[in-house]
Amino acid sequence: MAESEVDLESEQYEKHREAGEILAQVCEEAADRVEVGASQLEVAEWAEDRIRELGGQPAFPVNISVDEEAAHATPSIGDETTFGEEMVNLDIGVHVDGWLADTAVTVDLSGTPELAEASEQALEAALEIVEPGVETGEIGAEIEDVIDGYGYNPVVNLTGHGLGHWEQHTSPNIPNRAVSQGTTLEVGDVVAIEPFATDGGGKVTEGASEEIFSLQREGTVRNRQARDALEQITEEFRTLPFATRWLETDRPEMALRRLKRNDIVHGYPVLKEDDGSLVSQKEHTIIVTEDGCEVTTK
Repeated sequence: MAESEVDLESEQYEKHREAGEILAQVCEEAADRVEVGASQLEVAEWAEDRIRELGGQPAFPVNISVDEEAAHATPSIGDETTFGEEMVNLDIGVHVDGWLADTAVTVDLSGTPELAEASEQALEAALEIVEPGVETGEIGAEIEDVIDGYGYNPVVNLTGHGLGHWEQHTSPNIPNRAVSQGTTLEVGDVVAIEPFATDGGGKVTEGASEEIFSLQREGTVRNRQARDALEQITEEFRTLPFATRWLETDRPEMALRRLKRNDIVHGYPVLKEDDGSLVSQKEHTIIVTEDGCEVTTK
């Protein structure tokens, strides 16, 4: 978009800001509930309900990633898992009429505060250099530099991303390391910058469990439960990710298996670092402005 064409006071940006405001409050309140012995499911459902109470909708299921988990972990139906002395990442999203905000924070119960600080300081450094004309590779270089300085590795195969209308991941990608081929940021870009720091190898792989899904294409199924689930997905979540536990049909796991088999929905396996390692994450959503950026999730 040419600069003159972007009206940062238009309705879509106001909705991005509203989503960010709700999210900043919910993230802070949810983080306060993360303590040893607390229920993961209760924290996730509390945060999702709180978002609705404040006038937004969850943009995706609350992600609760623990220790070597980096992303796509959310409690299952009836999950009885409680927090231990672990590194806990909360990644939460809000939308208002499909306009999104995305944020994440690490709550360290593991006694490794420097790792949490590494991703936090990397994000601060990245935000300082954001302005129109900056290349995403330069942002990645800042992130990598700070995390390296703490003696940890950035997770190189996870990136920040643009936020579209009803789309949680759009271009541009914001790398967590220096890359030579980047995208130039422009006024009006809405992006989530999310450094991940780890004492592991710096690459995540897919784990076995899958609790988060999204609609891949429209389609029809004969099974009643799968049909009910598809109707709810299409109307309520559209193209945004959802959790198995959000489905109101009976036997939701079976419904999802059928939808997945027909390539109507696809799943997001939990992404993990090496066993025994820890991952921290910090994320904010920003709007690129004429002279820098506006953080919507602070």
